[in-house]
Amino acid sequence: MVKLEAKQDSQFLDFTTSIVPEIKNRVSEITDSRQIPIDLIHKMADGGLFRLYVPKSVGGHEVSFVEFLKLVSLIAQADASVAWCFNQNNVLATTSGFMHKSLAEKIWSDPRAILSNGPPISPNAIPVEGGYNLSGRWNFSSGSRHATWALAIAPISGRIGSNGSDSKEMRDMFIPNNEVDWVDTWDVNGLRGTGSFSFTVNDKFVPEENTYVLGGPPVAEGPLYLFSRTLLFCAGFATTALGAARSSIDSLIGDTSSRTPQDQNKLSLQPFTHRELGQAEAIWRSANSYLNEAVEELWDQAINDRKLQEKSRVNLRLASTHSIREAVRVTDIIYNLSGSTAIFESTPIQRKSQDVRAISQQIQGRMAHYDTAGQFFLGLEPEVKLY
Repeated sequence: MVKLEAKQDSQFLDFTTSIVPEIKNRVSEITDSRQIPIDLIHKMADGGLFRLYVPKSVGGHEVSFVEFLKLVSLIAQADASVAWCFNQNNVLATTSGFMHKSLAEKIWSDPRAILSNGPPISPNAIPVEGGYNLSGRWNFSSGSRHATWALAIAPISGRIGSNGSDSKEMRDMFIPNNEVDWVDTWDVNGLRGTGSFSFTVNDKFVPEENTYVLGGPPVAEGPLYLFSRTLLFCAGFATTALGAARSSIDSLIGDTSSRTPQDQNKLSLQPFTHRELGQAEAIWRSANSYLNEAVEELWDQAINDRKLQEKSRVNLRLASTHSIREAVRVTDIIYNLSGSTAIFESTPIQRKSQDVRAISQQIQGRMAHYDTAGQFFLGLEPEVKLY
């Protein structure tokens, strides 16, 4: 069984629990403004919540994978957008376990440092004296409006990667947030509060010391840095989806005691409510247990074996995708049970349903991950290895 650093983990659990009521009270503000209020971000940062995955050697907290996801779940039950950014920004912080220490210290000397990043669109970095001239666009950069650094992933022109293939060398490049051009593309219904804008640069000079080569071994020794960013992302976003789904169930339970359908008895007394709610609870508990089991299995290996088995990595990949898809089923059930009130933006189920569906459309929720798992279990080489 995994062993947690109980004192440290309890510290962050207590702090996160203390700010959940404020997050709940500001959901409409977060949704309407399409960002997490900066005073709330500062409160979270001052409580250490954006350096949980940063190595202790550079001023981070390096919490356990298992305990971190408990915090994600707590926040997600209050608001999925805040949980999404919390997970995204912390997973990006694991780059500090792979970069040279001087860069990590430059970034994390700021107690409120936060990284934002999105998938690259046709980027290119040309080597020049002392660094690179970078051009390109990066979309879906969650937390863009509160981040202090933009992280751009880019291939290096004229350089081949060290993995023996013909692919180009890839680098993580770190640019102060105010030195990139932000593009407001975030006209969405779900996860509005993430403010996942795009950013662009054109022939922007990035010093060599603000970059490092992707694909190398970690410089930090902790078990956390054995995990790929992809696995950390998928588990965190699955936890976010399940947290929102859990909250939708709880909202309905609290609501049915007072609501009555037109000309009918209380919703809580209707047989179809009992059946549907029971099914939603069973779906949620099954998915949550599967995800937790997969996470704990890998964390156990990271601590005790210092190596993550491929079958366990595939299992977490599958558990994460499945949890996201099951969260959609749960919120659909609750949405249907909620009747006409569910269509109003002011109701929790409307927001949570949109948030969970937005998560399901992201790469971590793609149905193709079932194909990957099926191929692996049949002894075939998976066509895509996002694990």
